Amino acid sequence: MKKNFRRLPLAVAISLALPALALAQETTLGRVIVTAPEAAATNSGTVVNAPALQSLKPATSDAASLLRDVPGVSLYGSGGVSSLPSIRGLADDRIRIKVDGMDLIAACPNHMNPALSYLDPSNVGLLEVYPGISPVSVGGDSIAGTILAESKAPVFAEDGKTLMTGEVGAFYRSNGNARGGNLGATFASDSLSVSYAGSTAESDNYEAARAFKTRTATGRVGHTLALDEVGSTAYKSRNHELGFAFKGGDHLFEAKVGLQDIPYELWPNQRMDMLENDQKRVNLRYQGKYDWGKLEARAYHEKVEHFMDFGADKRYWYGGSVANDVIIGSGGPTVLNGTPCSPLSPSCAAGMPMNTESKNTGFALKGDVDLSATDLLRVGAEIQRYRLDDWWPASGGGMWPNTFWNINDGERDRNAVFAEWEAQPSAQWTTLAGVRYERVKTDTGPVQAYNNAVAPATMLVPAFNSADRERTDNNWDVTLLAKYTVDPTLDVEVGFARKVRSPSLYERYSWYSRGMEMLMVNWFGDGNGYIGDINLEPEKARTVSATFDWHSIDRKWELKATPFYSRVTDYIDAVRCPTSLGGSCSAANLSATNSFVFLQLANQSARLYGIDLSGRMPLASTPYGEFGLRGVLNYTDGKNRETGDNLYNIMPLNVKLTLTHQHGGWDNALEWFAAQSKDDISAVRNEQETSGYNLVNLRTSYSWKQVRVDFGVENVFDKFYYLPLGGAYVGQGTTMTSNPVGAVPLWGTPVPGAGRSIYAGINYKF
Repeated sequence: MKKNFRRLPLAVAISLALPALALAQETTLGRVIVTAPEAAATNSGTVVNAPALQSLKPATSDAASLLRDVPGVSLYGSGGVSSLPSIRGLADDRIRIKVDGMDLIAACPNHMNPALSYLDPSNVGLLEVYPGISPVSVGGDSIAGTILAESKAPVFAEDGKTLMTGEVGAFYRSNGNARGGNLGATFASDSLSVSYAGSTAESDNYEAARAFKTRTATGRVGHTLALDEVGSTAYKSRNHELGFAFKGGDHLFEAKVGLQDIPYELWPNQRMDMLENDQKRVNLRYQGKYDWGKLEARAYHEKVEHFMDFGADKRYWYGGSVANDVIIGSGGPTVLNGTPCSPLSPSCAAGMPMNTESKNTGFALKGDVDLSATDLLRVGAEIQRYRLDDWWPASGGGMWPNTFWNINDGERDRNAVFAEWEAQPSAQWTTLAGVRYERVKTDTGPVQAYNNAVAPATMLVPAFNSADRERTDNNWDVTLLAKYTVDPTLDVEVGFARKVRSPSLYERYSWYSRGMEMLMVNWFGDGNGYIGDINLEPEKARTVSATFDWHSIDRKWELKATPFYSRVTDYIDAVRCPTSLGGSCSAANLSATNSFVFLQLANQSARLYGIDLSGRMPLASTPYGEFGLRGVLNYTDGKNRETGDNLYNIMPLNVKLTLTHQHGGWDNALEWFAAQSKDDISAVRNEQETSGYNLVNLRTSYSWKQVRVDFGVENVFDKFYYLPLGGAYVGQGTTMTSNPVGAVPLWGTPVPGAGRSIYAGINYKF
């Protein structure tokens, strides 16, 4: 495949030696407080705060995308509000993601409701990223790092006064006809604060810059998509949060009640769509200061009810029977559109309903103990109880006559304790050492197939139900960090971490090998089908990294370089599922190329290495404003050490340079982003290559005392490109079969990025 650029020009490398992401810093070990959406980081942490994120919020309805300028972070393509962050090539469950201190878990076999999807961009108060070497006080049950997301903090009035404040905002984006708004209000005294935050966002399908497919059929009579329309990218989301806070002296009590309602969110790289997601949550927090230090306690409970089926752009009516793992659809297996049939029976199927329900309860206690003026001890304990049911009601055809139980009464319980010592033995040295122990227990109840009397259910159901399904993992994490100030213009930070992650319930307990069911268990977006393994061991990663931070004394210019290396034993990768499992695990599947395939998750060994570069510099101070340049470059390489295959969905070498301008109330930016072609692909998954590309974005805003107006153009020159981490396009047509004959989707088309989009936003504060 032709590369758009095979080597980054020397000029880009030189430019990156000068620019970086504009930031203001609060120095603690491994942390950088960022007051602009363009983040900069040390090897152990980056904090992106809310006020300067305002320029990105009108351009997105996806909170995870606010991390796109953080060095080392990339995003798996997903639904319109549900991108999956990846840190240095490790994504999804490998990252610990906490929202307002809650450990949220995707309750879906396609991970359509990841943690950050529960936080609307308009309500983001803080985003904090610890790539790789995260302190044990924020890490745990992860090997990639930690993302901490917080909604806006409570606001109190001055002593003896009351306060009424709030904001209202709206946005519009031309590509997809995306629109939405937000409302926030707070009433507060000097000790009590009551707040509300609400938002809504919706969009139609977006369009690529040109036609990327050859068929318009969706599987539904009378409904077609244009050749440049990216099917199954529409969404609608509503979020509400009510907060109460009480402050007395050095003590703060806070309670938040949240509700999310997503009527629909369609998926271009999944065979199903999310047609309902309801989350209800309660979150309690105490924070206090004492003579000996600080104490924080938290308790939370979350309930999720999740429903999937085929959305408007995917075939709904199927009929006939299953033969050689091909469902004979109503009208025949090769027709582009299904037609209604009745009654529901082995010869008539209406959709494929899939239900998931989860309950998530957690407790956390953390203390910061001041041992001396230069020594701080952090200790803590955490408990999490997670319950999951995943069942698919009978709907006819091959989904008959029983309810299929994918996970029945799933349990995943975590208990953790940690201790962490931060010290400053001299003016030049700062060190941190921590250890964490976690006990993770998983279990699940008996299962059943749609029909237990046919193969492979006759073999797999009794085998799974008679197996000892309970597993207990004893996991130890260690983090060591040291920062040395060489001179006023150079800081060096080095670190080592051992991180352990236990398998998820879906990784261990997804059990059925028939093609239709396997295709519905996929959180990778590659169009393939998956089955789990009860005997999966926890992943264990050992990571080393170093950050070299060159800067002027006044920090007007900076350059940061962070090389890293990780070796992961028992890495959960995929293999072609063995023929002993029956169903779609056939001999032909073992060697299939240029097609969607069926895989089993398996422990292997992997290594990842790379470098993150970031920088900034002023260019000129003129009567017409301040001009500056900033940039970031990311490179990651990942290999399976046992097979020599490339790891799946590794973001290729990419760079972003931004020319900035500020003058009075104006804040302007011109961005150039370029990515190399992705041709280091996972052969076992038949991963699809993507070409290199470059994009130009324009952003401008003007702020008055109470009003801010944003305007921008993304993909200014309407360039066509495929998303390197967007996965396989299965956004329309006959998606229930792996490789339908004569019908869409066909293997070989990645998900394209959006064409030109003009956006505008307005925000009024009162």
